[in-house]
Amino acid sequence: MAFDGIVIANLVKELNENILNGRISKIAQPENDELLLTMKGTNGQVRLVLSASASLPLIYLTSSNKPSPMTAPNFCMLLRKHIANGRITRIYQPNMERIINFEIEHLNELGDLCHKTLIVEIMGKHSNIIFCNEDGMIIDSIKHISAQVSSVREVLPGRTYFIPETQDKYNPLTTDQTTFFEKVYKKATTVIKAIYTTYNGISPVIASELCYRAGIDGDRPTDALTEEEKLHLYHHFQWLMEDISEGNFAPTIVKRGKEPVEFAAVPLKQYADLDITNFATISEVLEQYYADKNIYTRIRQKSVDLRKVVTTALERNRKKYDLQAKQLKDTEKRDKYKVYGELINTYGYNLEYGAKKLEALNYYTNEMITIPLDPQLTPQENSQKYFDKYNKLKRTSEALNDLIQETHDEIQHLESIATAMDIAVLEEDLTQIKEELVQSGYIKKKNTGKRERIKSKPFHYISSDGYDIYVGKNNLQNDELTFKFAVGNDWWFHAKQMPGSHVIVKTNGDELPDRTFEEAGRLAAYYSKGRENDKVEIDYLEKKNVKKPNGSKPGFVVYYTNYSLNASPDISGIKLVE
Repeated sequence: MAFDGIVIANLVKELNENILNGRISKIAQPENDELLLTMKGTNGQVRLVLSASASLPLIYLTSSNKPSPMTAPNFCMLLRKHIANGRITRIYQPNMERIINFEIEHLNELGDLCHKTLIVEIMGKHSNIIFCNEDGMIIDSIKHISAQVSSVREVLPGRTYFIPETQDKYNPLTTDQTTFFEKVYKKATTVIKAIYTTYNGISPVIASELCYRAGIDGDRPTDALTEEEKLHLYHHFQWLMEDISEGNFAPTIVKRGKEPVEFAAVPLKQYADLDITNFATISEVLEQYYADKNIYTRIRQKSVDLRKVVTTALERNRKKYDLQAKQLKDTEKRDKYKVYGELINTYGYNLEYGAKKLEALNYYTNEMITIPLDPQLTPQENSQKYFDKYNKLKRTSEALNDLIQETHDEIQHLESIATAMDIAVLEEDLTQIKEELVQSGYIKKKNTGKRERIKSKPFHYISSDGYDIYVGKNNLQNDELTFKFAVGNDWWFHAKQMPGSHVIVKTNGDELPDRTFEEAGRLAAYYSKGRENDKVEIDYLEKKNVKKPNGSKPGFVVYYTNYSLNASPDISGIKLVE
């Protein structure tokens, strides 16, 4: 995600359009590092969220409210004293920094007109909200930074505010060709890194986007570019800066399916193969993106314990499989002992007592071989010894083949559960996965007296031709879809020989068009272990030809007559029904 200077520039434009000259009617501090300002702007009442959270610093306009503590924190009380009912007279971004300054005029206790500045710094873990007087002296800040914490800048009441220039970066809006060539192309690093380490407000994502637009591999070193490529990249840089200067923004969220991948204030052409949604305002983008991102973050946090169970079981079974495979390989020499026994019976009649070996012609290979003998045993006893060894290894081999198949099936089952966790998008999805782990004996069932209600449902897509396509999120749903929901002439899709979802296309008795087959294949590829591959081989056949062996693991099926297609794991353009 790129909360960079370009996003800040878009925010400044939006704030100027909505709250410039607006009056601050309410100041709240719902979190230790967050402010919520309510004001009357040009479009009525709006709320402005200002967060200096180290993990999630934010600024955006919203219509939502948040509960505040019963007793307002000191910083909130200070702001209420100074700028309650104050008017915002200027909103600006200095030098494309990740900073927004709000200049506010208000009346003091004596009725005199005063000016203050509220400065919001969006700088990762160094984010802060700083309140200054008209001379630039810090009155207070939401976070106090002492010299013991930072040797670069103290943020304490009474100190003079300044922006630390620790990285020697330049304002991209005021650069020229000479500066660009000297500062970017003389850095001994990749093109992408050279751009974002030279200019304020340019994130790695935007640097990568510039290279993409210019048709340049951004991972190449700067000195590998031709003069023509250097000039072409500079032109794209300038065109982007002109758009920013003129306020030509295009707030955008990039998603892979439902999962948010990136956001920006300008079009991200490098993600053309993913789902791109445009928004009217950057505030909508930020509120939507972080709300969606929070869902996925929470899902991953809640799945940690389940993943640990699956990972531990997978490691144990893989070690078991390797050991069983080694033991099976050791049994491959059993036929040699059978031959030894037969040859001793054939040629051992003239052996002297106490002989330690027998040299004989192996009539299977027509070669001479030497057979070790136990001198304490008769030829018949030596022969029987080798037959006993052969029979023991044969029995071991037969048992190991069954055990190896069981272990292999267990590994496949666990890998399918791991894949199901990767595609889970709701807490209800994890509930069903947990239920499967309980049924399989990996998690001990707790007798709480009530059973968790499972609300998770398969994904429901509609093809471009209007056919319903359903995708199981886990093995229990896969079984339900394939054997209880689908009917005989519906089509069934699955990634070949790898964990993945069962995909059902409801035909309604129709003959499906080719485009629907292709889209169902793409869904089967995306919701499989091969979703990071360029292409995934997909098996598909009518549901009536899919069988489930008695006693098999959830999600396991067999089929013999199928068609195949190669599909890219790309689901853009396929409509998801909410």
